[in-house]
Amino acid sequence: MLFSIGMLFLMDMQTQTTPASVTLLTTEDPEAIRIFSLVLSATHIPHTISSHAKNSWEIVVLESYAERANYEIAAYTAENMSWPRRIPEAEDYRPAFRLLSLFIVSSLGLFHLQTGSWQQQSLWFSAGAGDSSAILSDGQYYRLITALTLHADGLHLLGNCLLGGFLLHYYFQILGNGIGLAGLLLTATLANLLNVIGHGPGHHFVGFSTAVFSVIGILSSLNFRRHSSLGRTHLLMPLMAGTAMLAMVGSSGEHTDLGAHFFGLVIGLMAGYLLGLKSALPLRSSFWLQVLLTGLSLGICFFAWEIALSR
Repeated sequence: MLFSIGMLFLMDMQTQTTPASVTLLTTEDPEAIRIFSLVLSATHIPHTISSHAKNSWEIVVLESYAERANYEIAAYTAENMSWPRRIPEAEDYRPAFRLLSLFIVSSLGLFHLQTGSWQQQSLWFSAGAGDSSAILSDGQYYRLITALTLHADGLHLLGNCLLGGFLLHYYFQILGNGIGLAGLLLTATLANLLNVIGHGPGHHFVGFSTAVFSVIGILSSLNFRRHSSLGRTHLLMPLMAGTAMLAMVGSSGEHTDLGAHFFGLVIGLMAGYLLGLKSALPLRSSFWLQVLLTGLSLGICFFAWEIALSR
């Protein structure tokens, strides 16, 4: 009898001295349980993980640690709320002015009405058409730019405007007017220069198609650069896409300059990778940078023609 009373007394004392436990949180996400458990372990808070239902886990801590455990988990959640930080995508940006592509295409059309088709005695073509001899021997590098605004005939202009207008619309939507126009002018000018060097003296050229293929290259690189899940193969995909476009629309026709198209595509592909860098994409949001580059690019074109006509 005395033994039984003693055992009941000891059990009652053990119940009174056992620390109370509380359920800190319950979730169906095993990854969250693992992370929160690591947080508690890193802050030396004793805890246990249990499962009382299918696909449901809970973290249990001593009542004396509950307040501190809640604080540590809340602090961790607040600090990592926006992680992982998302890389800016093309869809995150829209330019304030969305008609630059229409402005460029219209300007090319109106300018062609002024210059007419390519004629040997034409002031416009003799002054501004691409002439590798004049560029290499006399340093008339402004022709690399002025040649972009001239077209051999109406059909030549129509082809560039239809394809170019469509591509330019999406191109400026992605990069903005200033960065896009500066990138287009720089890549097309460099492509014309490489084409001149490749042909040597005696080569003549006109047309906006070099710029169109630069845009094709840039768009290809910007698009496939973001799809890293494709692995190493994605590095070749922009080149493959651009090469297919070159074969379809850029290697035939009376006034086709295959070299200019090829160099425009290659330079565009390289420029697209640079313009798609994480450090470059946020620059699109700078209003004043976009305005400055737009004005500078248009000013360079006007200045090139000013030099051409003055000579």
